[in-house]
Amino acid sequence: MKPFPELTHFAGFDWAKQHHQVVILDARGQTVAEWRFAHDATGWQEFRQRLAAFPALGVAIETCQGAAVEKLLESGVTVYPIAPKRAQAYRQRHRPSGDKSDSVDAWSMGDALRLDGAAWKALAAEDPVVQQLRLLCRDEVALIGQRTALINQLQQALHEYYPAALEAFDDWTEPFAWAFVATFPTPAVLQAAGKRKGEKFLHTHKLWRPASAAKRLEIFGRAARFAGGEAVTAAKSLLALTLARLLQALERQLNEYRARIEKLFADHPDHDLFGSLPGAGAKLAPRLLSEIGEDRDRFADANGLQCLAGSAPVRYQSGGYQAVRLRRACNHHLRYAVHLWADLSRAYCPWAQAYYQAQRERGKNHAAALRCLGNRWLKILWKMWQTRTPYDADRHMRNQTAHGSWVLKLQLAK
Repeated sequence: MKPFPELTHFAGFDWAKQHHQVVILDARGQTVAEWRFAHDATGWQEFRQRLAAFPALGVAIETCQGAAVEKLLESGVTVYPIAPKRAQAYRQRHRPSGDKSDSVDAWSMGDALRLDGAAWKALAAEDPVVQQLRLLCRDEVALIGQRTALINQLQQALHEYYPAALEAFDDWTEPFAWAFVATFPTPAVLQAAGKRKGEKFLHTHKLWRPASAAKRLEIFGRAARFAGGEAVTAAKSLLALTLARLLQALERQLNEYRARIEKLFADHPDHDLFGSLPGAGAKLAPRLLSEIGEDRDRFADANGLQCLAGSAPVRYQSGGYQAVRLRRACNHHLRYAVHLWADLSRAYCPWAQAYYQAQRERGKNHAAALRCLGNRWLKILWKMWQTRTPYDADRHMRNQTAHGSWVLKLQLAK
């Protein structure tokens, strides 16, 4: 067993929303303290008071973020996060019978830290700006998902009583489509408004185009010919109007999120580095920065970053059997951001498009080809991140030329 020179005691911390279970072991594996406390001010004060007897304490916990982790770091202990799958494996190793309880979970994590934790990486206190940026970006993504759900509901409601609205507008992610429903909630209201008000709506929302204005006005004029019955229209128009107003309110909040994210990103020292990534743009660059962070010692090499993002595959071999599998244990927020970034980068970097096309020609589907491209991009990003150097397309081309890159040969052959 590799010794832990800086720690004398090892704790397992089984967290929950309302309460937490703590088990503390000494260097020989003997339980020296165990208690349960509430997740409130009184409970955490008790926790800090009892920690006074263990000045050199390491704590293993089955998460790397959240309120419990923040309170542990504030308490001054060394925190070691454990992935849920690993925590389950440690529990099964110590309790092959399958027994499970909060106490058993905490004890197994503490003993795993005592026996194996010398090679684990402690969780460092995070920069509040990066933490806030990451939470804002994740919440923004979640709100965009809710917006998509509301749009789907709105389109379904319109399909039942107002098909002309769906015919007039193709993109229902745009606010002008919701404004149309809020202004003309039923075909009868649109018909009664007349052509002049239809024209005014198109001009107000900057939709007047010679090619499409006449077509839209024609659709407005015949909207009442094919519509839902009176009862369906009365019920579904209220739902559609409600959804349209919810979407308008949600869009205002998303704009506020976007302004705050852009402000935090602009003030961060790594702004120019992540902002230089081709295709990342104003939305994906802050997400990439917030998920990767600014701790340059976090990843010993590019493979560590690739594994975190889930782009590096898992290789499995047993006897004569070998397989390569998708890595599912990863940071899914980072994986999603890298996937979108890789896809968008094809429009900005000829080598990225050539690399993607080569993967497709080898039989990979769209998602797998983007995952391979994202894996290659992360290798570049890791080096940029370590050297604090923004992306330079000319420099990258020179490096490809110097190393005789097969990707460059593909690019030049196009």
